[in-house]
Formats: sequence, structure tokens, C-alpha cells
Amino acid sequence: MHDLNRRSILSLGAALGLVGVAAPTKAWAWASADSVAGTGTGADPEYVWDSATDPLMVSLLENGQIPSVNTAMEKWVNNGDPLPSGLPAALTAHLRTFNKLPSWADTAKLTRAADFNRRKDTYLFMLYGLGSGIMSTVIPREARSVYWSFGGADMKDRAAKTFTFGYDLSQLRAFEPTGQFIVTANKTRLVHGAVRHLLPQSPHWKDGADQTIPISVADILVTFHSLGTYVHRKMRDWKIPMSAADEEAFLHSWQVAIYLLGVPTEYIPKTWAAAEAQSAQVLTPILAPTPEGLDLAEVLLGLTAEIDLGVTRGFLNEFVRYALSNEVGDWLKLPRDYAAAALVRTAWPAFILFREGLSPIMPGAFYMFDQFLRALAMLFLNKGGSGTTTPITIPTGNRPS
Repeated sequence: MHDLNRRSILSLGAALGLVGVAAPTKAWAWASADSVAGTGTGADPEYVWDSATDPLMVSLLENGQIPSVNTAMEKWVNNGDPLPSGLPAALTAHLRTFNKLPSWADTAKLTRAADFNRRKDTYLFMLYGLGSGIMSTVIPREARSVYWSFGGADMKDRAAKTFTFGYDLSQLRAFEPTGQFIVTANKTRLVHGAVRHLLPQSPHWKDGADQTIPISVADILVTFHSLGTYVHRKMRDWKIPMSAADEEAFLHSWQVAIYLLGVPTEYIPKTWAAAEAQSAQVLTPILAPTPEGLDLAEVLLGLTAEIDLGVTRGFLNEFVRYALSNEVGDWLKLPRDYAAAALVRTAWPAFILFREGLSPIMPGAFYMFDQFLRALAMLFLNKGGSGTTTPITIPTGNRPS
């Protein structure tokens, strides 16, 4: 693992737009008083998994029931769909309990979040894709878990599944009966439970692992901050207009999303300030390159390069550096294109000002940026180039040797 000193952590945190960056610490220091629950046990989420889902998935895997479960769940897509018939009784009971919004969900905020996603969709697609997506490749545990799990054998399909999760969350009616995110989140939760049982059986994963069981609650929080917290902070850094109500609604959609993935409410931040403080502890200090992450990054960037974005690969590399930092770009060995770097750093802020109606001056690169964003949005809407909904299936093994 790449070693980070305090200075590099602080500079990287600043580059990623994360505030209150702290030095790495083993002790869990985030206050549960700042959570949705407002209180908690204080237990370190590093050692909390999903007690409601994990034993069930172990049972289904060991009894050979996963293939029939996947078949039964294939056409279960919309939130309002009835639960699939033919599921094991224990799984049906589990879904009846968890396949619904929590009692504290605010439907008005979720509706506002959906409208916010619609109004800011091109920025969101870009930040989720080129920001969060590439950041995931320098989150060592996430990169290794993805690479050595069954999905790692087909990274294009794995990327499409990732796009599906983000797309379903960004839908206009994501949490309504005609939306799909509640179902998508529950399927993802089941996948996580299966992977927690399967990956410890992989000698390849165990060889580089620093934990005995993957995908702890802390790991899910890391993913939340690499997505929601990072995107919110970058939009503020870029001075993209957002009302306080919009920001609160966007956070609420993520609060509900990670709850549906099995995160207890004592770990879910209740404000963006609380989210940033938590992110500073769990995300920034652990960022580092890995061989698996380098491979994953090249697949993700290659996926975007296959689509006609109207820009060069050098421009794409420099936009990743601009969105994340030069340090991350160096970790991922992205070749420099200094002409493209100058264009991004000068024309992008002017593009945002003009696009948001804050400046009457159209930048010379307006149409190139506009085409670039539209192409990224289409890639996202096309769910990673798959063209259709990519089924989320529960694995029965790890990456084939």
C-alpha cells in the first residue's frame, strides 16, 4: 500500500474538496450525535457488517439456492412490483422487512432531490463518472474487492452495474413505485452479503487484504463519501448554484440510499458538515494506488474512450486530474497533456458561469464542453454502454483463476 504522510493527506484532501482533513487514525472518533439517529453505541463501523442479511446469504449459498433466486428476481425491477414468487421463505420475509422506505424518509425532500438531479444532471453524471468512478480505483479495499470478486472477471459488465446503481438513484422517480432504486438497493445489499461470505475464500483477495471480512459498514460509508459527499463538495467548489433546500434534499436522498444498503442510522450523517467530518476520517486517509485499481481505472477510462466524447484521451486524463488531483492522476499513471490541462482549468469555470446564466460571455470552448457533457450523460443514461438495464445478480463464487 502506498504510504501517505500527513502533508500529502492534507494536500490531497484539499484537492478533492474535503474539509477538516485529519491524519490517519485507527480510533473511531465520529460523534453519533451528528447522525440521523442522534445517538448510538459508539461502536467502530470497521467491525460492523449486516447482521440482518449476512447469515441469510450464507444459508442460501451453502444450500445452492442462489441460481434459482437470481432467476426469480430477474424480472423484479420497479419499486412497486410485487415480490417475486418462488423465493425461499426466509428471503421473502427479509425483503418484506427491508424493501421499503424507512419511517423517517421525507417524500417531499426525495421529490425535490429528484428535481435537483434533473436540473444538475450533466454535472452529476460527469462527477459520478469521472470523479467518483475513478476515485473508487484508488480506494484500496474497494478496488481489491471488485477485482477479486466474480464481477472482476468482466470489468465492463461490472462498470455497467455500477452505472445502474447511480442511474437508478438519479431517476426522476427513483423512490416512487415506478422508480427502481429501492429494488436496486435491496439487490445490491444481497450481493454485498454474498460477497462477504465468498471473498474470504479467495486466496488472491486474502493475500492483500487488511480485513477478515469485506464490505463493513465503514467501507459502505467510504463509498458514500466518494460519491455523495465528494460530488456535493465539488459542486460547491465550482460555484454551481444550489439552494439550501436543494442541498438538504440531495443529502436526504443519500441518507435513504445508504440506509437501504444496510447502514445503521447511528452512522448516517444528518448534515453535510457532519458528512464532511466523517469523510475526513474514513475516506481521505485511506486513498492509495493498488495494482487492481490501476487495472480497474484503465477499464473505466477505456469504456468512456469507446464513446465519441468529442475530446482526446489527453483531455479526458486531464479532466480526471482536475476533478480529483494531480496526485491521483500520477498514481493512475495518466499521461500529461499540458495544453488540455490549461484548457480545462481556464475554460471550465467560464463554461459553468455561462451555462448557469452567471456570465454573458460564452467561452470559446463552450461547444466542446457541452458536447463532452452530453456524451458523458448519454453514456451514463445508457448504463455504461449496455443499452439496457443491467441485471444485478448474486454471485456464487469469486473471480475465476
